[in-house]
Amino acid sequence: MVEKGIKLKNFRQSRWDVILGCIMTDTVAFFMIVACAATIYATGPRDITSASHAALALEPLAGRAAAALFAFGLVNASLFSACILPLSTAYSVCEGLGVESGINKRLHEAPVFYTLYAALVFLGAAAVIFLRENRQIPIILLSQVLNGVLLPFILIFMLRLCNREDLMGSYRNTRTFNVIAWVTCVVMIVLTVLLIITTLKPNMI
Repeated sequence: MVEKGIKLKNFRQSRWDVILGCIMTDTVAFFMIVACAATIYATGPRDITSASHAALALEPLAGRAAAALFAFGLVNASLFSACILPLSTAYSVCEGLGVESGINKRLHEAPVFYTLYAALVFLGAAAVIFLRENRQIPIILLSQVLNGVLLPFILIFMLRLCNREDLMGSYRNTRTFNVIAWVTCVVMIVLTVLLIITTLKPNMI
């Protein structure tokens, strides 16, 4: 909110913007999982090592348009990821180091931020250009798994900060919001533990 210059009178609208955005992205993610279960898991191939394998797996659902549908979705996701992920990473690192960050700053005002942002974009582009396709899929999967494993720990600290009266004042989380947030956090931790267990010992559960 500080970065965007949002005023306190617009706090409620900004909060609902985040809540609705989260609901929409989770809804899309849910149907992506359902679609993959109904196509890739049901008909194969399950050992996907390239984007073409995933596109072929969608053929029972989309027919001849499967490749075009997958390509469109992949390009769309790639463009968003290329812009958002390096930017959010640069923000997080710079805030952790206590240096200036923000796209509203000029290059000489936030040199570390812009250098890191450019380096991450270059690194992502280099990985796409120089890594073979069968090496890219495992990296994509690993990054998502690490994101899921680390997210609950980040959420715990965020929730503690959101409930500090000296920081948030009257805008700290309500009891209802805390119940929803902490239950969500606990569920994510349990799912993360189950993921680790099933990965290390597939036949245990």
